[in-house]
Amino acid sequence: MGAYQYQALKKNGSASKGVIEADSERQARQLLREQGLIPTQIQTLTQQRAANTKSKISAADLALLTRQLATLLAAGIPVEESLRGVSEQTEKDKVRELIIGIRAKVLEGYGLAQAMSHYPNAFPELYRATVGAGEQTGRLDLVLEKLADYTENQQTTRQKVQQALIYPLLMIIVSTAIISFLLTFVVPKIIEVFTSSGQTLPEMTLMLISISQFIKNYGLYTVLAIILAITAFKKSLNNIKIKTAWHKLILKLPIVSYLVKTINVARYIHTFGILFAAGVSVLETMRVSASLITNVVMRQAFDTATLRVREGSGIHEALKETRYISPMAIHLIASGEKSGQLSNMMERAASHLDNEVKRLIDTSLTLLEPLVILLMGAVVLFIVLATLLPIFSMEQLVT
Repeated sequence: MGAYQYQALKKNGSASKGVIEADSERQARQLLREQGLIPTQIQTLTQQRAANTKSKISAADLALLTRQLATLLAAGIPVEESLRGVSEQTEKDKVRELIIGIRAKVLEGYGLAQAMSHYPNAFPELYRATVGAGEQTGRLDLVLEKLADYTENQQTTRQKVQQALIYPLLMIIVSTAIISFLLTFVVPKIIEVFTSSGQTLPEMTLMLISISQFIKNYGLYTVLAIILAITAFKKSLNNIKIKTAWHKLILKLPIVSYLVKTINVARYIHTFGILFAAGVSVLETMRVSASLITNVVMRQAFDTATLRVREGSGIHEALKETRYISPMAIHLIASGEKSGQLSNMMERAASHLDNEVKRLIDTSLTLLEPLVILLMGAVVLFIVLATLLPIFSMEQLVT
């Protein structure tokens, strides 16, 4: 059975498109007619087309897909039937087409992990490696449960950060727009009255005039220059030397450094625990876990740890030499390595680090809102004082 992408017309004349499973193009047309559709175009859903145009899905969709698939497999339903059930339940065409494409590969004889490897944009290496290990050990349902927990936890944290950033970002945008309007249109007219009177203006007022004139004359060019600079900087990060230097600098910043280190170490240990519990070899587990670290300098350190384990070093000893993992986590890993409970100890260490990451994020977001208010308030206060000082000076001259 294959997957076919179709375009059709409904009875009311409106267009419809999607993906349908059938043994042949003829059967696909027949199935569409039974659904009350008039097929106008049908073509095989090729791997290249699906991978290039339809395979990227959101983290929320991936988390939901994983949970549904894990639930169906845990009930003893075969993989291909579980995939069919998930595809029928989803309301998003993009996700449905992806799942149908995977199911078509499974029906051709591919394993689930092999089928997912045709869609690397949708399923990261951690996901595929874990699913592959679950297939080999016969624990695919349990592995998917762990993946579902992991993806849902990541999605929850991401949503929490996004929701917490909405109000501060809205404040920044509105405040910036209001301040720009004042400096560009209102302040110049007020200042013009003072300058025409011939009085000596305070330093703060003169500074406000300079800022106002700069924004009025060069504001747009400044914004464009900033956008171009950011774009050029992002492109320059494609150079590994520049990227390494930038990541080294990040690791030296007081607060940012601690946050980056903690998040990356938590991701590494979490991934290690999931893969190792699924039956993936230690070296492959360490390789995949290190590949998910976003900081180049840290990734190089953990790659070195993998090499040390390959040469015969203990896991906790190699990880300790990275100097990025806390002593408590190293102690847990060492204890698990000696007792044969490494995956359990990794989960404990990961849980501890997850709580630390959540605490850091909560603290940072809690401080962000008052800092934005203080900053915007300081700017408004400066504008008000710079505008009122000449008035006070005029009153003093009159009296």
